[in-house]
Amino acid sequence: MFIPSKVLPLHCCPPDLNPNPKLRFLNPTGSFNCHPKTLEIQCAKRTGKQRYPSEKKKLKLKRKALTHVNDKFHGIWRLSKLGVPVQLDPGKDFLGVSEGLLQEIAKVIKFPVASMLPPEAFLVVRKSFDARKLLKEPKFVYMVDMDVHQLLTLEPRTWDFISRLEPKVGLIEHIEHMHSSSGDLISITHDYKIHKGSESRKGGESISKEGSDNFPTSKRPKVAVVGSGPSGLFASLVLAELGAEVALIERGQAVEQRGRDIGALIVRRILQLESNFCFGETSLCITYRIMHLSRVHAVGGAGTWSDGKLVTRIGRNSGSVLAVMKTLVHFGAPENILVDGKPHLGTDRLIPLLRNFRQHLESLGVTIRFGTKVNDLVVEDATVVGVEVSDSREKSEHNSQKLRYDAVVLAVGHSARDVYQMLLSHNMDLVPKDFAVGLRIEHPQELINSIQYSSLAAEVHKGRGKVPVADYKVVKYLMGEDGDTSFDSEATSRSCYSFCMCPGGQVVLTSTNPSEICINGMSFSRRSSRWANAALVINLSSKDFKALNCDGPLAGVEFQLNREFERKAAMMGGGNFVVPVQTVTDFMENKLSVTSPPPSSYRLGVKTANLHELFPLHITEALQRSISMFDEELPGFISKDALLHGVETRTSSPIQIPRSGDTYESTSLRGLYPIGEGAGYAGGIVSAAVDGMYAGFAVAKSLGLYSGDIESILGKAQFAGSAKY
Repeated sequence: MFIPSKVLPLHCCPPDLNPNPKLRFLNPTGSFNCHPKTLEIQCAKRTGKQRYPSEKKKLKLKRKALTHVNDKFHGIWRLSKLGVPVQLDPGKDFLGVSEGLLQEIAKVIKFPVASMLPPEAFLVVRKSFDARKLLKEPKFVYMVDMDVHQLLTLEPRTWDFISRLEPKVGLIEHIEHMHSSSGDLISITHDYKIHKGSESRKGGESISKEGSDNFPTSKRPKVAVVGSGPSGLFASLVLAELGAEVALIERGQAVEQRGRDIGALIVRRILQLESNFCFGETSLCITYRIMHLSRVHAVGGAGTWSDGKLVTRIGRNSGSVLAVMKTLVHFGAPENILVDGKPHLGTDRLIPLLRNFRQHLESLGVTIRFGTKVNDLVVEDATVVGVEVSDSREKSEHNSQKLRYDAVVLAVGHSARDVYQMLLSHNMDLVPKDFAVGLRIEHPQELINSIQYSSLAAEVHKGRGKVPVADYKVVKYLMGEDGDTSFDSEATSRSCYSFCMCPGGQVVLTSTNPSEICINGMSFSRRSSRWANAALVINLSSKDFKALNCDGPLAGVEFQLNREFERKAAMMGGGNFVVPVQTVTDFMENKLSVTSPPPSSYRLGVKTANLHELFPLHITEALQRSISMFDEELPGFISKDALLHGVETRTSSPIQIPRSGDTYESTSLRGLYPIGEGAGYAGGIVSAAVDGMYAGFAVAKSLGLYSGDIESILGKAQFAGSAKY
């Protein structure tokens, strides 16, 4: 092999690819003297002694697995944490292999001339933007797969450099065989049917008879899926693809009627109890047409579909998450969600995607019943054999009808409080679950850009620039002491964190009752709004519920609703869905000096109020202390232009419905399968979709429609019981 000598010096100048991460994340807090001790949780990953025992064990096993590579010249080498400076990168919307990225790849494999590397041999798996102040300069950070066979075919002179390549935890990984879960959910189910069909023909059996001993050949098992949120949609998709007769029951209206109902709310302030921002097809994503068109036209379920955030804490590269993401792409989502480090669809893109999803379900024979409310379960011998339904627009339930099914999948959202009451009437076990409440803060987006990017803020251009619209994620940990009356009588710890941060977004109403105020946030795909908003919430536990005489399985629901949060917020706003607001500076000083608040993105009006009157003292003080510490991390966070909106209470389900970990069946009633966010097993779009997908396979297996091992394809199921973005 011949390499000209003039290029050899480049080989000798690779940068240090593994600086000590411990020192980089040290960020001593300033002097913040208050009685409770404050401990800061850094957003960076734990390292060294800070790791949990489970993390240390996992890392040890991973290091052991990386000690030997059988054949370096076959398979894929995955290169991670490749940092390309902003000036050398084409920008956030470019997902290919640039010259700047080739330079970083060349440094890792120690190849002397980056321009000689063929871009075709590399695939960008992940791209994110890192503008942390502790870095020397902002960078786009890549994860890249290097196809060794193609690389050697196009550039044989890389052979010697690959031979010296060694795995390095978190930086360089060899993948001998790519995982079989590379397809979307439709491809996975089709492959299974082809495989089973082949096996059946070899065995001389009918495909429809295989594994379906519980049902005659001529009868398809009937399944009701209650709720058309992400978990309900994905459960319906799996079951329908595998041959079940599925009825998808949604209490809200279809998109066309739904658009008119939400238009009436925005324009005439008329709230339809069963067709609003939480209930019905496309949910909050219908606001796109309301806010951007002069007229209103309208399957996505409740508020989880409102913004289209696809971030998740259950494994970004896991087979199950990739299957969900690729299924969304199949129905019209842009392919960049497969690569983007913080994938986001946006309200405007959700509408056509969900319409395509619905049309595919209908093509499979799924019956979608909009405007249909489940009033009760039909139970015989401790087994659910159907549901009792009625028209959701009618207040009376006298015209209800009973529908029989072989299984009922309960995929409601966390706002379906009446469903929880109904479940209690059947003596079902409901377990109170911790959740969080707080306020939604809104800043001018230009201020957040300036805080996060400094001089680079000029590159944002309202979502059309080289760098993404700036966002943030902050977490603080507060610890009380014995005798501290601002917390419980016992030593108590709380976390305060930002939730559902919407850069270039808007504050929207998610109330399901005219006497309540509950809000959320959303963004369109370009994130070009003048404002940035995020919920600032404090975690609550059963101790908080009991302190206010809220007890029993629905203590959390009572705490949200009856203890003056949502109802008091409505009174403080003066009615008509006007939201009470207070500037951050006034909130920190417990005063009301500003009678005319800064502009807000909330369309139904805001009114200045003292938000200290909204929560119990310990919650308010915890919010104050946390905001002070957020300002230390993000100087300028406390601003006269920042506005706090009340109230945010529905961050996750306040209960969990116990179920079997293997079959997903309720431990209280046979034939009932509680799934998704409303059942306490998810905390966002992706985790809810994943839960619905696994549940779909589990129900199909119980009905004899599936006999495979889905975990061998998608990996072991993981659950997220709360939503922390």
